Amino acid sequence: MESHVHRKVDAIWRMESPKIIAVLTRMVRDISLAEDLAQDAMLIALQKWPEVGVPDNPGAWLMAAAKRRAIDMMRRNKVQQRKYEEVGRSSDMFDEQEMNSAWDGSVGDDLLRLIFMTCHPILSREARLSLTLRLLCGLTTDEIAHALFAAEPTIAQRIVRAKRTLRDARAEFQIPEGNELKERLETVMEVIYLLFNEGYAATAGSSWIRPLLCQEALRMGRILAELVKKEPEVHGLVALMEIQSSRFRARVHSSGEPILLQDQNRGLWDHLLIRRGLAALERAKSFGRPLGPYALQASISACHAEARTAEDTDWIKIAALYEALSRVLPSPVVELNRAVAIGMAFGAEFGLQLVEQLETVKALREYHLLPSVKGDFLERLGRNNEAYQSFQFAASLAQNDQGRALLLKRAAKCKQTFQGEGTEKGMETELKNQMGL
Repeated sequence: MESHVHRKVDAIWRMESPKIIAVLTRMVRDISLAEDLAQDAMLIALQKWPEVGVPDNPGAWLMAAAKRRAIDMMRRNKVQQRKYEEVGRSSDMFDEQEMNSAWDGSVGDDLLRLIFMTCHPILSREARLSLTLRLLCGLTTDEIAHALFAAEPTIAQRIVRAKRTLRDARAEFQIPEGNELKERLETVMEVIYLLFNEGYAATAGSSWIRPLLCQEALRMGRILAELVKKEPEVHGLVALMEIQSSRFRARVHSSGEPILLQDQNRGLWDHLLIRRGLAALERAKSFGRPLGPYALQASISACHAEARTAEDTDWIKIAALYEALSRVLPSPVVELNRAVAIGMAFGAEFGLQLVEQLETVKALREYHLLPSVKGDFLERLGRNNEAYQSFQFAASLAQNDQGRALLLKRAAKCKQTFQGEGTEKGMETELKNQMGL
C-alpha cells in the first residue's frame, strides 16, 4: 500500500513540480532554494498521504504545503537563522505579506519565465538543458544523464554549478525583450521541445506519455509565437507540437502500453490539432527562408498526418526531409531516424546496413532505440532469432516501464516465430529421414 502511494506521489511530483518550482522561484528569487522548498512539500506528502490517503487535488495540496514552507522560511529569516541568512538579506526577496498576495494569483506564465531564466546566456548549453530537465521535466539526475548521453556525476555537478551561477548573477525572473529575447530564443525553443518530448515519450517511470507536460509545452510555444511573430522557426516548433499532439488518443492502449505509429487507429487522431499544425507550418514557410530543424521535423510529421493509412505514407519524401535535417541538425539520433526512413522507403536491408554502421557511435551505445530499430529491420527480413536478441537488448536499456514491456513483447513474438520455424524444419527433416530421402 505504502509503495503504491509512493509511486503515485512520484507521478504527481513529475506533473506538478515545474509549476510549484516556478511559483516559488518568483517568490524567493532563487532556483536552488525554490527546489528545496518544493521537495520539502513532497517529503511532507510522503509522510502524510500513506496515512490519510491522496487528496482529491494533490497539486493544490502540494502547492499549499510549499507555500507554508516558504512562509516558515520567511519567518525564520526574521530571526536571522543561519541557513537562509544570506538569501534573506536580499532586497529582491518578497516579504511575507507580499508573498501571500502574490501567491493568491494564478501561476500565469511563471513556467515560461522560469525557462527564460534557466536559458540565461551565462550558462553553457549543456547546463541549460540539464537544469531544465531537472526543474521543468522533474527528471532525476540518472534519467537526465541517460537522456543527454552523459555520466551521472557530470550531470549532478553541472546542475549544482548552474544554480549557483544564476544565484550569484542575480538572474532576473522575467521574459526579456528585444535583442535579448532573440539571443535566448534558440535555447528556449530547444528547452520547450525537450519539455514536450518528455511528455510525448517519457524517459522513465511507469507512464509512456505525460499529456499535461505536452500541453504546457504547447501553450508556451503558442505564447512564444505571439511574442516573436516574425521568427519562422517558432512557428515551425508550434507546428511540430500541434501535429504530434494530435496522436495522443491513439498512442496508448487502455493498459498503458504504447502503440507504434504504423499500428495506430488514425480515426482517433485530433484533426483540429492537425489543421492548426499545418497552418503554423505554412506560416513558417511563408517567410521564404530555408526551413530550420523544427520546420523540417514538422514537415515530416505533416507527411504522417496527411497519410490516410500507414501504407500511404510517403517514405521517400520523409527520407529526403531527414536528409535535409541531417545537414542543419547533424546528430546520431537524426541519423538513426534517417536510417528508419530509408529502410521504409527502399527496403529493410538498406536500413539495417545504416543502423549497423551507427552501432560504432559511442553516444548511441546505451540508447535503447538503436537495438529496437535494428530488431525491427531484422524482423522484417525474417531473421527472427537475431531480432529476438536485439529486442531483448533494447529492453535491457529502456528505462520506461511501458516502453520496456512493448520491447519484451516484440522479443517474445520473434522467439515464438523462430521456435515455430525450428519445429517445422525439424518435422520436415524427420519426414525426409523416414522416407529415406
